Amino acid sequence: MRYFLPILLIPFFFYGCDATDDPPPPPDDNGEALVEAFPELSFDRPVDLQHAGDGTDRIFVVEQRGVISVFPNDPEASDKTEFLDISGRVDDSANEMGLLGLAFHPNFESNGYFYVNYTASSPRRTIIARFSVSGNDPDQADPESEIEILSYNQPQGNHNGGQISFGPDGYLYIALGDGGGGGDPGNNAQDLTNLLGAILRIDVDNQQDGNEYSIPADNPFADNEEGYREEIFAWGLRNPWRFSFDPETDQLWVGDVGQVDKEVIHIVDNGLNYGWNIIEGSICYPPGSECDKEGLELPFFEYDWGQANTGQSITGGFVYRGENLPALYGMYIYGDYVSGRIWALDISDEENPDNSELIQADFNIPSFGTDQHNELYILGFDRKVYRLGSGIMD
Repeated sequence: MRYFLPILLIPFFFYGCDATDDPPPPPDDNGEALVEAFPELSFDRPVDLQHAGDGTDRIFVVEQRGVISVFPNDPEASDKTEFLDISGRVDDSANEMGLLGLAFHPNFESNGYFYVNYTASSPRRTIIARFSVSGNDPDQADPESEIEILSYNQPQGNHNGGQISFGPDGYLYIALGDGGGGGDPGNNAQDLTNLLGAILRIDVDNQQDGNEYSIPADNPFADNEEGYREEIFAWGLRNPWRFSFDPETDQLWVGDVGQVDKEVIHIVDNGLNYGWNIIEGSICYPPGSECDKEGLELPFFEYDWGQANTGQSITGGFVYRGENLPALYGMYIYGDYVSGRIWALDISDEENPDNSELIQADFNIPSFGTDQHNELYILGFDRKVYRLGSGIMD
């Protein structure tokens, strides 16, 4: 995003007995293409939407200022509850700083743990922290339960990444930008001795070497002797603001924001170098220069800035695995923060992906999210949350 980004045991009955794993029927949207998902609710710069994975069908929305709200997954919801407020700890003084990401532990239903990604000041840094839900109220977190898992300094106020998510392997994945500044002046994304410009993968269920996490044994630089950061899973990324896992294939999809020419989609895998700042997308950087692309991973898909004014800042999305929009099943749905365009990338033939524009929204798109039924939501900087309606394919 370029312009703005002792175990607690909780019995199952504590969350209520009305939750169901059955998806709700498709909502009636009168054939509209884009619909307000929760028309009675609004949010201050919403940047992330998650569900807890505990079967309660609640929605959690992250506001950049440092607040997380929770409410039932019901289009008629008229009230939201403040789940966590850490605005006093969060530095959101720049457009891409603030509370940027939320991830619930895979065993959240039993341990009550969730994780956040936020920026703080003095010094300017990113903090990955764990919090616990209250023992008395499932819609209230304990703000004093914070345990810092990992922190790292940020050279600039932009390119902070922000996404965190547990992968299908149970490890926590963390997206880091290159530290900011045009063209990665510190060459951070190619410097394996720091964490910037990379996707990290850590094990938060085990501690190692005095840290609140350990290194998975198959991380590419585990136990290396060159001084490379063992947390790194993949590197050579500029600003991987949003990523997601396909729940069917387990593939890791990353939208990487470009510099001056290309907006990039990668399928990211263990131990690979995605090329920034040697390349921007598939071309050498700076534009017009020559470079050696050997050993670098080229994009799965990319679009140009000048391509019919498509946009200038990709917002990574999700491979759609819901039931309400069967025509989009298995397609990667993503957007552009600047132009408001939303596309469907048909990935059935990975050698020849086919991109189709679905709609152009009249608001900036900072993020997408899914509920427990894998239905897709679009967050807008017009203070609203949207979903794609049945008219999207008309």
